[in-house]
Amino acid sequence: MTSHSLSTACRALQTERRGLEQLEEALHGPMQEGFDAALDAILTMKGRLILTGMGKSGHIGRKINATLASTGTPSLFLHPAEAAHGDLGMVEKGDVILYLSNSGETNELAPVLLHAARLNLMQIAFTTKATSTLAQSVQIPLIIPAAPEACPMGLAPTTSCLLQLALGDALAIALLERRNFNAHDFGLLHPAGTLGAQLRPVSNFMHTGQDMPLGREDMSLRAVILEITRKSFGCIGILDDEGRLAGLISDGDLRPALDRDLDNTTAVEIMNRTPLTGTADMRAQDVRHLMNDRTVPVNCLFILDEGRRPVGILHLHDLLRAGLS
Repeated sequence: MTSHSLSTACRALQTERRGLEQLEEALHGPMQEGFDAALDAILTMKGRLILTGMGKSGHIGRKINATLASTGTPSLFLHPAEAAHGDLGMVEKGDVILYLSNSGETNELAPVLLHAARLNLMQIAFTTKATSTLAQSVQIPLIIPAAPEACPMGLAPTTSCLLQLALGDALAIALLERRNFNAHDFGLLHPAGTLGAQLRPVSNFMHTGQDMPLGREDMSLRAVILEITRKSFGCIGILDDEGRLAGLISDGDLRPALDRDLDNTTAVEIMNRTPLTGTADMRAQDVRHLMNDRTVPVNCLFILDEGRRPVGILHLHDLLRAGLS
């Protein structure tokens, strides 16, 4: 990249950063009351949040819709041009409408505004002009600062789009917090891919029942070796008389003990009495960190119930196969 191009790129970022600073100032000032009202309207709505906008504002609206939907706010995007050709049927009583229009004079929004008024719906707008038709037509106008566009001609929607997106993100995160939406809720809405794997409970990945390598404290060292070999986890869980996990023997624990009498040495003599363990409600990403973020990482750990009885075993390879690295 030439020095001139780099200077132009940095200037664009500086312009947009100043726009974000203006937006933050507005949220602490003239926009605060409207922002709080928008939050309350969305949190108490009986239906869904309907986002609509044309052109670049429409693209931003789709992104905000995706963020809202994935963080617990029922929402959908309505294309205003399609709305006038039958898609207004998607809007129902109890919905809240969120319009995005930089100028506030987007003609294609008129049919949606009229339909929303007929249904007496709460309406919110992101726009830069307080005197615009849109701002004057809705109950909650959120007036975004008219910051300069990063485009040197002041024509291509750049800063204005960024501020719409940032305000949408701010709204979504504030709603998330007000709803006490947590990582478990997020995981339920993101079941696919690596993200979904990270957020699923470890119970989805663990081996259970007869697959678990288990033995008793009085088990001979020879029997321990045979059980470790059969189950192929590289370890065995040692249970006390109540079926609770009393310790663990890994391949590493076995090596220094191989010069002992294999038939007369018992598991309790060589087991690790404080093995790393987990619970079935832990998320896969948390278990991965637990196994990896140690001076000596572990390859396997037992999953225990509240009574410290093994309900499963997890190998690090199970997480790797699911896409967690």
